[in-house]
Parts: sequence; C-alpha cells; structure tokens
Amino acid sequence: MDERKTTLTSLKEILDKLFKEGGLPFDMDNARIWKVWEEVVGLPVARHAKPQWIKERLLRVGVSDPIWLHELRFQEQDIREKLNAALGKKAVEKIEFRLGQ
Repeated sequence: MDERKTTLTSLKEILDKLFKEGGLPFDMDNARIWKVWEEVVGLPVARHAKPQWIKERLLRVGVSDPIWLHELRFQEQDIREKLNAALGKKAVEKIEFRLGQ
C-alpha cells in the first residue's frame, strides 16, 4: 500500500509548513479588512455590503441589492482609501462590487 495514503499528517504540521514556506495565497494581515469594514463604511452600508475575499489587492464585496450596488460603485475610491488608511498600507487597489452576498 502507498505510504502517503496510510500516514496521517497533523494539522499543526501542515500549518507550520505553510507558514514557513509562505504558501498562503493571501496576506494574513489583510484579514483585518473584515474587522475594520463596518468602521470604514458605516453600519448602514455594512448591513448591505460585505467583503467576500481579497486576492492580489482586488477586494470582492457582495452587495444585497441593485440600488446599493449602484451607490457603492460611486463610492469605490473613497472606501478603498479609507480601508487602506485603516490597515496602514495599500492592501486594496480595486474593489469589485457584485450583487449577492
């Protein structure tokens, strides 16, 4: 029998390897976006728009309905600048708003 299929690897070993080799597909510090989102956009917007993922400085935000989608597209630059200021770095270059959370 193939040894790779019978030997279990602990989650700790897997995570240690990922962190040592830099294998995570995103910057862990960017996860702070979810913590500062409501503070940056305000409660009314946060109720209708939520970050979904960030990859290569592109932030995808799910929006609850077309009216909010339209409004947020106009506010993209302001939201991006406030997010970057709250994070203390240029983590987001573009925000892509999409209908559906």
